Amino acid sequence: MDLITDSEIIAGYLTDASNTTGYADALLRPRDAQEVSSIVKMCQQYSIPLTVTAQRTSTTGGPVPEGGWLLSTELLNRIHSQNEVDAGVLMGEYQRFTESKGLLFPPDPTSRNECTIGAAIACNASGARSFRYGPTRSWIEAVEVVLPSGEIMIADRTTPIPSTWPMAHWSPPSVKTAAGYHPAENVLDLMIGQEGTLGIVTKAWTRLIDVPSEVLGMIIYFASVENCIACVESLRIGAHRPHVKRTDGSLNPRAIEYFDHHSIELIRQRVEDLPHEAVCGLFVEVEHEGEIDLDAWFEVFERHEALCDDIIAAEDEPSRQKLYQIRHAIPAGVNEIVVANGMPKIGTDFSVPDTGLREMMDSYASVPMRHILFGHIGDNHLHLNLLPSSKEELAHAKDLYRELALQAVSLGGTVSAEHGIGKIKRNLLADMVGSSVIDGFRLLKQHLDPNWILCRGVLFNQKD
Repeated sequence: MDLITDSEIIAGYLTDASNTTGYADALLRPRDAQEVSSIVKMCQQYSIPLTVTAQRTSTTGGPVPEGGWLLSTELLNRIHSQNEVDAGVLMGEYQRFTESKGLLFPPDPTSRNECTIGAAIACNASGARSFRYGPTRSWIEAVEVVLPSGEIMIADRTTPIPSTWPMAHWSPPSVKTAAGYHPAENVLDLMIGQEGTLGIVTKAWTRLIDVPSEVLGMIIYFASVENCIACVESLRIGAHRPHVKRTDGSLNPRAIEYFDHHSIELIRQRVEDLPHEAVCGLFVEVEHEGEIDLDAWFEVFERHEALCDDIIAAEDEPSRQKLYQIRHAIPAGVNEIVVANGMPKIGTDFSVPDTGLREMMDSYASVPMRHILFGHIGDNHLHLNLLPSSKEELAHAKDLYRELALQAVSLGGTVSAEHGIGKIKRNLLADMVGSSVIDGFRLLKQHLDPNWILCRGVLFNQKD
């Protein structure tokens, strides 16, 4: 186990993608669950706060320490077999390993080449393919977890929650969500999405499927947002989505992604021959074997007045490169704006029920600040990137963010669909679930972690 007190080394571990920075007295890098257990027991004995960090791709400040010790999972980095993997292994590395054996681990957060398996479990991460396959929870069969007592437990869905653990009784919104403790019936599901507050995941056993024979990607442009949304609704009706128990789809997309007219302007700066009528577009992926019935797809696109002559269907390497160029132009353009403005972006992570999509999109479109809207429209989960150019605009952007979060909640949605709560969104979680549910979460935390050593300040504070 590495124990580091050099402040220059520790400085590289004190922030995450939220651009918040903390402080810590020491950095520890254990190599297995036994070493993690020893660290946790010592922290309990001496009431030392312990923050868990991985690759720091989080946008919520969860791995940013507020004193005490930092535990990095980076040396928990072994792939033991195709179904058994340490928590510190990069997800992209693990996926390349399984795909070399013809097997797919479906979760696909955008940061999969930088984030770890354990972090994805900690916040129940998802991504574009979650439209079909659901979030990380759906693909974890068991975990090895070190509890706040230092006990090492292997938990699967047959592991009952001990009757002495006080569980909060609440009903999450019926949308894609990664906010708060899961109302679980077993220890495994409780440990997925708890953001390191109830235990440190050190290893996982996964569920895999065969790699699809073929994947077709398409970019479809529209001259009307309304036509685009109507097309999404048609595609969604027929989708085979095992995690939401809907079947009988003939088109069966695995991902439906949206980009707005501001996104298109970014794309125009990098890609030629975009239709001048385009005001928004969709990126769609579909798995198939053999020949795909493109006529059925184009019938839907034509019915919703897509710009069919300009559709890009990625069936070979040149067309795939054009598609990737279009997709990558959006985040690349956003990053350039952030650098030029000298101000951080404020990005939303809300999802709403099908009935709230149009209202939420209208609100996003009307924000009085430069912005870019794109993301997982199949799950009614779009990322609005507010791009302030001054400190005054940054403060306004934070106010707008809160207003939009409360609107999503009022529509039956969530304040976090895939990024988790961390430290930054604690107040929003309380707005969403109410004080009595937060009190229930605290009781469980207090029972398992009486000295509140693990990830203090994540999800909620010890006291209001």
